[in-house]
Amino acid sequence: MRTASAPSTPATPGPGRLSGLARGAAATAAALAPALLLSLPALAQEEAPAVNTGDTAWMLTSTALVLMMTIPGLALFYSGMVRKKNVLATMMQSFFLAALCSVIWMVAGYSLAFGEGGAYIGDLSKLFLTGVAPTWDAPFTLGSGDAAVAFTIPETVFIMFQMTFAIITPALATGAVADRMKFSALVLFTVLWSLLIYSPIAHWVWHPNGWIFALGALDFAGGTVVHINAGVAGLVAAIVLGKRTGLGSENMSPFNLGLAVIGAALLWVGWFGFNAGSAGAAGGRAGMAMLVTQVAGAAGVLAWVAAEWMTKGKPSVLGAISGAVAGLVAITPAAGFVLPVPALIIGLVAGLAGFWGATTLKHWCGYDDSLDAFGVHGICGIVGALLVGVFAYGPLSATPGAPEGISGSFDQFLIQVYATVATFIFTAIGTWIILKVVDVVVGLRVTEEEEREGLDVSLHGERLG
Repeated sequence: MRTASAPSTPATPGPGRLSGLARGAAATAAALAPALLLSLPALAQEEAPAVNTGDTAWMLTSTALVLMMTIPGLALFYSGMVRKKNVLATMMQSFFLAALCSVIWMVAGYSLAFGEGGAYIGDLSKLFLTGVAPTWDAPFTLGSGDAAVAFTIPETVFIMFQMTFAIITPALATGAVADRMKFSALVLFTVLWSLLIYSPIAHWVWHPNGWIFALGALDFAGGTVVHINAGVAGLVAAIVLGKRTGLGSENMSPFNLGLAVIGAALLWVGWFGFNAGSAGAAGGRAGMAMLVTQVAGAAGVLAWVAAEWMTKGKPSVLGAISGAVAGLVAITPAAGFVLPVPALIIGLVAGLAGFWGATTLKHWCGYDDSLDAFGVHGICGIVGALLVGVFAYGPLSATPGAPEGISGSFDQFLIQVYATVATFIFTAIGTWIILKVVDVVVGLRVTEEEEREGLDVSLHGERLG
């Protein structure tokens, strides 16, 4: 083996041979050495990437707001619209799913949704949140190369924020099967559905490696991932389980609309975290998302109430709160991409579409969507997912890699149609298969006797009072 010869080392001069200038330089260096050594940690700290505390504070707040949407928001909203004998069972669904989906997300859901993986699903590299600890106090990046998305918050905050979305999505679907699904069936269905349906779609849409992300489809806060996904799952479940016993012959009036109004109000306030939080930072896009969320929610109320007033002669409280949710659902995929006037149009269209879906469509088709999970979330999610392709304002979607952003156009509308149809079909088929598996394992529906007695007593052994 050939080796390079070592260079000769000059002799080190002794103190007596140093010039005056050299001696002065040496003394200066000796005096500054302690200060330089003390400054090294500070210099290293400045060079290391640091989280943006303002962005992190906003995302922590948004996370709490979105969790509030499920508990207590959705729990109150749904339980206020069922009969007295099913109030506790309906609350239990939302409350228990908040716990169950948290653990599912921590164990495998997050890894399948936001692990690198490929175009269709993540990998198991973050199973049990492996690898998160070393970067607990640093910004993180999803993806790599030109498609990478950089965040100014710790990954722990992102994980928790996304967990609240994974919680509320299956909880929304429960509204379609209120009053008749076994609790054991709901638990098993949620485990399978969260891992096999929710996580893959989240990966498609929100991870830079996802095929819908690469397609250029716009979904700011969950039009496809949350609302179309939950609405379609609810529709399929309602069809598979069949209608409630006594529907059309017994009084199905809501037990306590006051609870539903409180729940709807909590949902509305929480939606600011849902939409403005999806900006991932406290900035101009978050501000616009918050503004258009309020505008669309308000427009949804006005449109639904107007339609109901004209067709039924009286504006109802149930109609007003349903209209608010319709407008908020529709603006969700568009919140960070549209300006206020388009948001007003989206909210008005959603209010009318939701009224039609919750009243006319389900009667035409004959399915029993108990609390209008598909009629509001599915229909209005589709409205928002499509209209963002018409009204998107380029500068709001601009990134360093695409400084012009994505503006509304016919081509973009077609991309939105493609993403919407793909989500609809995948969710419908996947949900049907999972329901059939669950039916074989534990059965889906309570007996007629248990349904007439009420799920509070038959499933949980408790009464509201």
